Amino acid sequence: MGVEPIIMSAGELESERAGEPGKLIRERYRTASQVVQNQGKMSCLMINDIDAGLGRFGNTQMTVNNQIVVGTLMNLSDNPTRVSVGQDWRDSDITNRIPIIVTGNDFSTIYAPLIRDGRMDKFYW
Repeated sequence: MGVEPIIMSAGELESERAGEPGKLIRERYRTASQVVQNQGKMSCLMINDIDAGLGRFGNTQMTVNNQIVVGTLMNLSDNPTRVSVGQDWRDSDITNRIPIIVTGNDFSTIYAPLIRDGRMDKFYW
Protein backbone atom coordinates (compact mmCIF):
# COMPACT_ATOMS: atom_id res chain seq x y z
CA MET A 1 0.00 0.00 0.00
CA GLY A 2 2.96 2.33 0.38
CA VAL A 3 1.91 3.60 3.82
CA GLU A 4 4.58 4.21 6.46
CA PRO A 5 2.80 3.61 9.81
CA ILE A 6 4.10 5.01 13.07
CA ILE A 7 3.07 2.40 15.63
CA MET A 8 2.34 2.62 19.36
CA SER A 9 1.10 -0.02 21.78
CA ALA A 10 -1.26 0.35 24.73
CA GLY A 11 1.68 -0.17 27.07
CA GLU A 12 3.07 3.19 26.00
CA LEU A 13 -0.08 4.98 27.20
CA GLU A 14 1.05 4.81 30.83
CA SER A 15 4.20 6.07 32.52
CA GLU A 16 5.61 6.90 35.94
CA ARG A 17 5.87 10.50 34.76
CA ALA A 18 2.70 12.54 34.35
CA GLY A 19 2.26 13.80 30.81
CA GLU A 20 4.83 11.54 29.13
CA PRO A 21 2.33 9.39 27.18
CA GLY A 22 0.51 12.48 25.86
CA LYS A 23 3.83 13.97 24.80
CA LEU A 24 4.80 10.68 23.14
CA ILE A 25 1.56 10.65 21.13
CA ARG A 26 2.18 14.22 19.93
CA GLU A 27 5.78 13.36 19.01
CA ARG A 28 4.73 10.25 17.08
CA TYR A 29 1.97 12.20 15.30
CA ARG A 30 4.52 14.85 14.29
CA THR A 31 6.90 12.07 13.13
CA ALA A 32 4.15 10.72 10.85
CA SER A 33 3.63 14.25 9.52
CA GLN A 34 7.36 14.54 8.79
CA VAL A 35 7.24 11.24 6.85
CA VAL A 36 4.60 12.79 4.60
CA GLN A 37 6.47 16.07 4.24
CA ASN A 38 10.03 14.78 3.85
CA GLN A 39 9.59 11.40 2.15
CA GLY A 40 6.41 12.03 0.20
CA LYS A 41 4.89 8.81 1.56
CA MET A 42 1.48 8.37 3.14
CA SER A 43 1.66 7.81 6.89
CA CYS A 44 -0.58 7.21 9.88
CA LEU A 45 -0.35 6.90 13.64
CA MET A 46 -1.47 3.44 14.73
CA ILE A 47 -2.26 2.66 18.37
CA ASN A 48 -2.72 -1.05 19.03
CA ASP A 49 -5.15 -2.32 21.70
CA ILE A 50 -6.15 1.15 22.88
CA ASP A 51 -8.81 -0.30 25.19
CA ALA A 52 -6.09 -2.09 27.17
CA GLY A 53 -4.43 1.25 27.90
CA LEU A 54 -7.41 3.61 28.16
CA GLY A 55 -10.36 1.36 28.95
CA ARG A 56 -12.24 1.56 32.24
CA PHE A 57 -12.85 -1.82 33.81
CA GLY A 58 -15.08 -2.26 36.85
CA ASN A 59 -14.23 0.15 39.64
CA THR A 60 -10.78 1.09 38.38
CA GLN A 61 -9.78 4.73 38.49
CA MET A 62 -8.36 6.78 35.66
CA THR A 63 -4.81 8.00 36.09
CA VAL A 64 -3.58 11.47 35.23
CA ASN A 65 -1.93 9.95 32.16
CA ASN A 66 -5.23 8.35 31.05
CA GLN A 67 -6.87 11.77 31.21
CA ILE A 68 -4.01 13.46 29.37
CA VAL A 69 -3.96 10.78 26.65
CA VAL A 70 -7.72 11.12 26.11
CA GLY A 71 -7.39 14.91 25.98
CA THR A 72 -4.47 14.67 23.57
CA LEU A 73 -6.33 12.32 21.21
CA MET A 74 -9.46 14.50 21.33
CA ASN A 75 -7.38 17.58 20.55
CA LEU A 76 -5.64 15.85 17.63
CA SER A 77 -9.05 14.81 16.30
CA ASP A 78 -10.44 18.33 16.57
CA ASN A 79 -7.28 20.25 15.55
CA PRO A 80 -5.20 17.86 13.42
CA THR A 81 -2.90 20.50 11.94
CA ARG A 82 -2.01 22.25 15.22
CA VAL A 83 0.15 20.05 17.45
CA SER A 84 2.09 21.53 20.34
CA VAL A 85 5.78 20.94 20.84
CA GLY A 86 6.13 20.45 24.56
CA GLN A 87 3.98 23.26 25.86
CA ASP A 88 4.69 25.68 23.01
CA TRP A 89 2.26 26.49 20.20
CA ARG A 90 4.14 27.93 17.25
CA ASP A 91 2.04 30.07 14.90
CA SER A 92 4.05 29.11 11.82
CA ASP A 93 4.09 25.39 12.64
CA ILE A 94 1.38 23.63 10.66
CA THR A 95 1.36 19.83 10.77
CA ASN A 96 0.02 17.59 8.01
CA ARG A 97 -3.29 15.98 8.89
CA ILE A 98 -2.46 12.37 9.80
CA PRO A 99 -4.99 9.54 10.20
CA ILE A 100 -5.00 7.94 13.64
CA ILE A 101 -5.91 4.26 13.49
CA VAL A 102 -6.64 2.44 16.73
CA THR A 103 -7.32 -1.23 17.33
CA GLY A 104 -9.09 -2.74 20.30
CA ASN A 105 -11.42 -5.42 21.53
CA ASP A 106 -13.94 -3.49 23.66
CA PHE A 107 -14.50 0.14 22.74
CA SER A 108 -17.37 0.40 25.25
CA THR A 109 -14.72 0.83 27.97
CA ILE A 110 -13.29 3.99 26.36
CA TYR A 111 -14.40 7.53 27.26
CA ALA A 112 -17.50 8.02 25.08
CA PRO A 113 -16.75 11.55 23.71
CA LEU A 114 -13.45 10.25 22.29
CA ILE A 115 -15.18 7.63 20.16
CA ARG A 116 -18.34 9.53 19.20
CA ASP A 117 -19.45 9.82 15.60
CA GLY A 118 -17.80 12.78 13.94
CA ARG A 119 -14.63 12.32 15.96
CA MET A 120 -14.01 8.66 15.14
CA ASP A 121 -15.12 6.38 12.33
CA LYS A 122 -15.51 2.80 13.51
CA PHE A 123 -15.11 -0.36 11.45
CA TYR A 124 -16.02 -3.72 12.98
CA TRP A 125 -15.04 -7.15 11.74
